[in-house]
Amino acid sequence: MTIAPEKTELDNQPYVRVDRAERDVFALGVMVAAIILFVGTGSSVLTRIARAYLFGEANGDALLGNALILNIALIIFGWRRYAELSREIGERRKAEHTAQRLAHTDALTGCLNRRSLDAAIADLIEGAAQSDSEVVLMMIDLDKFKRSNDLHGHQVGDDVLIETVRRIRLELPERSIIARLGGDEFTCAMVVDAGKVATVENLVARINVEIARPIFSHGATVEVTASIGLAQGGSTADTTALVLAQDLIHRADLAMYQAKKAGRNRFCWFEPSMEKELRFRSDLEKSIREGIPRGEFVPFYEKQVDIESGELTGFEMLARWNSPTYGLVSPDIFIPVAEDIGLISDLSEMLIRQALLDAREWNPRLTLSVNISPLQLRDPWFAQKVLRLLVEARFPPSRLDIEITESCLHENIGVVRSLITSLRNQGIRISLDDFGTGYSSLAQLRTLPFDRIKIDRSFVSTLGQSRDSATIIEAISSLGKGMDLPITAEGIENREVLDELRKFGTFQGQGFLYGQPENADDVRRGLAQSNLLADGVPVIPSANPAAETLPAAANG
Repeated sequence: MTIAPEKTELDNQPYVRVDRAERDVFALGVMVAAIILFVGTGSSVLTRIARAYLFGEANGDALLGNALILNIALIIFGWRRYAELSREIGERRKAEHTAQRLAHTDALTGCLNRRSLDAAIADLIEGAAQSDSEVVLMMIDLDKFKRSNDLHGHQVGDDVLIETVRRIRLELPERSIIARLGGDEFTCAMVVDAGKVATVENLVARINVEIARPIFSHGATVEVTASIGLAQGGSTADTTALVLAQDLIHRADLAMYQAKKAGRNRFCWFEPSMEKELRFRSDLEKSIREGIPRGEFVPFYEKQVDIESGELTGFEMLARWNSPTYGLVSPDIFIPVAEDIGLISDLSEMLIRQALLDAREWNPRLTLSVNISPLQLRDPWFAQKVLRLLVEARFPPSRLDIEITESCLHENIGVVRSLITSLRNQGIRISLDDFGTGYSSLAQLRTLPFDRIKIDRSFVSTLGQSRDSATIIEAISSLGKGMDLPITAEGIENREVLDELRKFGTFQGQGFLYGQPENADDVRRGLAQSNLLADGVPVIPSANPAAETLPAAANG
């Protein structure tokens, strides 16, 4: 593939080119004139000098002698200047070649760069169209490379990238290109015979195996895997090769993200449904960004009840999205998206602020539980932000329960320990949520100052149906008693589950048996009927008086 050289900034200055041309012509003119003068006068002057030296004749023409000496000096000057210009031109050409190479290749790996990729793929497409072949594009992204780079250092990371490119190149067929788009993302394009998909898949499988082999650098052993997206073909009948190249890059990129979602270390072909999913995701992100300042996200509340007495002990705050486009959206859909686009902290703080204001109107013995995203615990100022919200709402810290999932412990135990200690020192209670899903250990439970553990609903909801669930809950109950940790059981959906749960001890429970999560107004009306509002809080009348009936109590 031939890449046309680009003009440099120096070439874009017209006065520089004119000045250089004038000096070249001047030096050449001086040397030619000197040679002509030398030819015209040299024979006559040299003859007289020879006769004077041999025969003793007088040489009276000193002017011609001086002219000859001047001619020789001018010839030497012109030749020297010509040599300097030739050397300067050679160095300039070398510099232009180096600049051209740097402009179109990646300095670290020697691959093409993003700037030259589209044109290179377009060339392949045009060549394939003339030989009954098609172009297959691979988008390769190294899995969790940043974590390895941070652990071992950038020098090791550079070696990993260089070795990865070398391994990929060895597997690629002739008439292939490879480009580094930046970071740990690469694009490969190859020409294959039409219809030979199996050949491509075998090649990609080999590339996955080769990339996954350990890489040794500076005393470190690094193992990385790759997620690969594939896109193929297309016709230039209705479009240009350059536009088709850009479409292939886009499709392969979508397929690569699908491979990551499917578990990484695999490849995935592009399908049209991926584009629809991406468009939906883009619309969802936009709606979330616009919905937060509009107040579309609201807290709902799920009851927490003592399963022996049926007494209401508090509520857990659950996020809901009252979207004008999608209706009432559950957190399973929008929370992961908010985390991905970096808005989870803003969203969570807004919901907690509103929940504290709502809970301030409840009976002072009722608690408020709030679940925290693992991403929020990476913020070293998280504890201070929570305290600021408590001060703004004038809400007692002892009534707030922060729920931390087990995945948070897996992320960074040191940071979590520091934040838990800081929050508990202010009187806030800390619960370990989703206990039993496999991340935490007994050592962590002993060293981290939790106030409560919550059994994951997947174990509770299958009580009476799964012997394993009963065994796990019995073990957790014994653990709680031994460590003097109260336990909350989530997912109590029916009476049968409640009866089974009572066999293992005393729990605080929550689930649909006690009612569906409700918004703040419905919760306040229910509390008013049970005389559980704080003193002086007005009751909002219901638009549907028939609906002012509390859900069935847990104790029947």
